[in-house]
Amino acid sequence: MSFEMNKILGALLGAMILAMVTGFIADMLVRPEELAKPAYMVAGVKEAAATAAAAPTGPEPIGPLLASADAAKGKEIANRLCVACHTFNKGDPNRIGPNLYDVFAEPIAEGHNDYPFSSALKAHEKEKWTAELLNAWLANPQDFAHGTKMTFVGLPKAKDRADVIAYLDSLSDHPAPLTAAPAAAPAPAKPQATPAAPAPNGAAKPPAAPPATK
Repeated sequence: MSFEMNKILGALLGAMILAMVTGFIADMLVRPEELAKPAYMVAGVKEAAATAAAAPTGPEPIGPLLASADAAKGKEIANRLCVACHTFNKGDPNRIGPNLYDVFAEPIAEGHNDYPFSSALKAHEKEKWTAELLNAWLANPQDFAHGTKMTFVGLPKAKDRADVIAYLDSLSDHPAPLTAAPAAAPAPAKPQATPAAPAPNGAAKPPAAPPATK
């Protein structure tokens, strides 16, 4: 009985070894190459890829939302998400992040009681915090200044960003008015030339030129 069992186990072991050797040989003989592009394009995939490539980058423009932005709601958002790192009252000390009083329209990465801004943010130090730049910053700080010390992931809703921007603008002795950019005025129409009035009937004709004399 044990001899028959040994033969069975030996046969199984031999089959396993044969399968392994066959697999190694097949891998050596057959080396498939990845296609540079799909052999068959599924309908709609190319159009979707083109649409994604053509999609604008960056956050939604904030201008149209500023006229209706609510500074009180922006304060609520800031108190819920930002007070762990920032202070907002005039004269308050810095925390992990700088005090944000009078930040709107001020130079980026400057002042605020000599707060040690990151080199990523100092790359923008020649710019000022406009509504558009604050919109990009609040949407995704790392996209705006890659490597910034600020770990906040951002505000995905444009309305929330507009409200926070309105709140930051209010933190000033002289807040700037936040309104949507006015639409460009249409160019004035060019005046059309008025056609000359025809001469009245019976009007005298101008005299003919005298004949030239030799």
